[in-house]
Amino acid sequence: MRKYDATAATAAPPAVVWRLLVDARTWPVWSAVDELVLDRSSGLDPDGHDPVGAVRAFRTGRTVTGERVTGLVEEKQLTYEDAFNSAIHDYRAVVDLTATPDGGTFIHWHGTYSARKGLGWLMQGVMRRVMQRMADGLAAHAAAQPR
Repeated sequence: MRKYDATAATAAPPAVVWRLLVDARTWPVWSAVDELVLDRSSGLDPDGHDPVGAVRAFRTGRTVTGERVTGLVEEKQLTYEDAFNSAIHDYRAVVDLTATPDGGTFIHWHGTYSARKGLGWLMQGVMRRVMQRMADGLAAHAAAQPR
């Protein structure tokens, strides 16, 4: 099993960060993904509160991956696992949000996965960079949102 660990901080309160995190439609705006692929997604909430069990398919470049929401703790934690992914499997991710004393949010995005044979070392670097970009993008976009 391989793992990654990304952190970021934002002046935005947890409620603002949470709204972006649970709404898959916002991800292409602030994250490393290019597009939410609606015809490969399922169970998405039209109001942007994707529930446990929703599969969110994202295209990055030419690759489409799917992630199933497995847990939600309001304004504190989102967990998900891979629903389909050609390069990695047994993927489990956790995004923890912690309120900071100044009213902001500390974001801790971490996960474990197994890479397809021959891709282990490559995927380790890719996952580390991409997931840090995800945490940083979420933090920056949240800070720019109206409260």
